Amino acid sequence: MTKPAKQIHLAAHFPGVNNTTVWSDPAAGSHIDFESFKHFAQTAERAKFDFVFLAEGLRLREQGGHIYDLDVVGRPDTFTVLAALAAVTERIGLTGTINSTFNEPYEVARQFASLDHLSDGRAAWNVVTSWDAFTGENFRRGGFLAEQDRYGRAETFLRTAWELFDSWDGHEILADKESGVFLTDPKAGSFEHRDRHFDIAGRFNVPTPPQGRPVIFQAGDSDAGREFAASAADAVFGRHSALERGRAFYSDVKGRLAKYGRAREDLLILPAATFVLGDTDAEARELAHDVRRAQVSGQSAIKLLEQLWNRDLSAYDPDGPLPDSDPDVSGDSISKGRAADRLHRDRIAVANEWREQARAENLSIRELMIDKAARQSFIGSPESVAAQIDELVQADAADGFILVPHITPGGLDGFADKVVPILQERGRFRADYQGTTLRHHLGLAAPRKHRYPDRSEVEVEVEPVAVAGAAS
Repeated sequence: MTKPAKQIHLAAHFPGVNNTTVWSDPAAGSHIDFESFKHFAQTAERAKFDFVFLAEGLRLREQGGHIYDLDVVGRPDTFTVLAALAAVTERIGLTGTINSTFNEPYEVARQFASLDHLSDGRAAWNVVTSWDAFTGENFRRGGFLAEQDRYGRAETFLRTAWELFDSWDGHEILADKESGVFLTDPKAGSFEHRDRHFDIAGRFNVPTPPQGRPVIFQAGDSDAGREFAASAADAVFGRHSALERGRAFYSDVKGRLAKYGRAREDLLILPAATFVLGDTDAEARELAHDVRRAQVSGQSAIKLLEQLWNRDLSAYDPDGPLPDSDPDVSGDSISKGRAADRLHRDRIAVANEWREQARAENLSIRELMIDKAARQSFIGSPESVAAQIDELVQADAADGFILVPHITPGGLDGFADKVVPILQERGRFRADYQGTTLRHHLGLAAPRKHRYPDRSEVEVEVEPVAVAGAAS
């Protein structure tokens, strides 16, 4: 029997740092002005996307003791932006990255329950952890959690938030919208949670959200992160947007669901993906080359290389060869608030790999950094990009994609106007919203009250934990 074609899920990510943005483009706009967020979200809604996604950083990044001003410096609070977007949109989902390491369950649950009410059921939470003491210095508790403790806290944090969402009896307790009179006993909202992470009890003061709970995203790629996703998440904000790696990740995570009593359709795999469009494939390839060079200037290339070499390389020519000297492995990383030192645990081995590639391909520092740091997932004419996306989804490399444009806020416009209509003509993407909540857009069932599989009952091999969706 022929397998039925899958419907494609599409979403849009408003970049939180300058990892894709081309600032030099005349069309580039503010990352702080609300009009930018509004234009971006309304474009995604016009295209009938499932949701918009905001990342969040908890501290300005630094390098060599100075603010890393090649990134976006400053970003409005996620909840504030999403609440404001709820007022200027009607159907698009509103997804925010909120940290589980330095926040508290009651306040986060209250904020997400409020957002879900304000938006009539469109809220989603990307649950992340923080790994570094540098970020922790901004918070009362300070410091940071050891690797083996972060996911434990994140899972308990999420379980506790679910207990708060579920502490009301359900939708029947909501106030009548005309009279404002509660329909059930006001004792609803009682909770108690006591363990090594949290010791809280009381009454939750926000009624059950329209979705029951916000949609839960997870973004970790380690073994522990994949288990967390399989046990508790509704969707994964993934990083594998190519065919083979995407299929391997898709199969691995979906294959973990059964031991938690979940079906494959209970969890969506949605990798982040960049794109460059042209009238023809050749024009798109030429434009993509220009975009990559704009994303990694000579100055940026040196800064990126410094994150591996862990030393000042400002005297080096970005159009020259890589340093012959080895990275400094004697002290702390010169890069603060980035995961570079975690990604390159063996700095010397990585440096040798990079030098070997640079020699083999005759690459300068800048050319190598462009290869390592700047690439597009989809390049081509609208017809080609639509076909590429459809092929990957039908091949089970993804259930859809979270698109990250290189121009903010207008970089999504071309995709909305040119690629989406082709996917609609193919019958792969909705022509209009059929429901009002984000769960409906994503095809997710209503959450089962108090459902949270206990991972302690499942044998899980825990490896050193990576960041669960980089929050900074």
